[in-house]
Amino acid sequence: MASDSRILGSGEFVEAMLRDVEERQADSLRLRRAGIGLHEIVEAVARHRGLEEEEVISGGRRVITEARNDICQLAVKRLGYSGAEVARHLGVTTSCVNRHVATGEMSFVAQSIIDSWSS
Repeated sequence: MASDSRILGSGEFVEAMLRDVEERQADSLRLRRAGIGLHEIVEAVARHRGLEEEEVISGGRRVITEARNDICQLAVKRLGYSGAEVARHLGVTTSCVNRHVATGEMSFVAQSIIDSWSS
């Protein structure tokens, strides 16, 4: 791929970044084709956190916030959902979802869920 190294850096860097993006897209597509959607994400996070799905979709306790963070990380970062789609599903604002994605990190619970889906 041709690129201007003055802007993007070395060709090796650009190629590595492109490979990373392609791998993430392939992973996202594989999970979606396996039937993993927003409902399955909410269900898995609620189960792993010992909550009812209804609690995750409404409420403000800390454990609910952590569960929402997991859902946002999985849905947006790993499965490619838009913040607006996730917000509608959770009954929160798009800004809330985007803040979780921007400031939150993938928790052990979220990573465990991804690992279970990947095996």
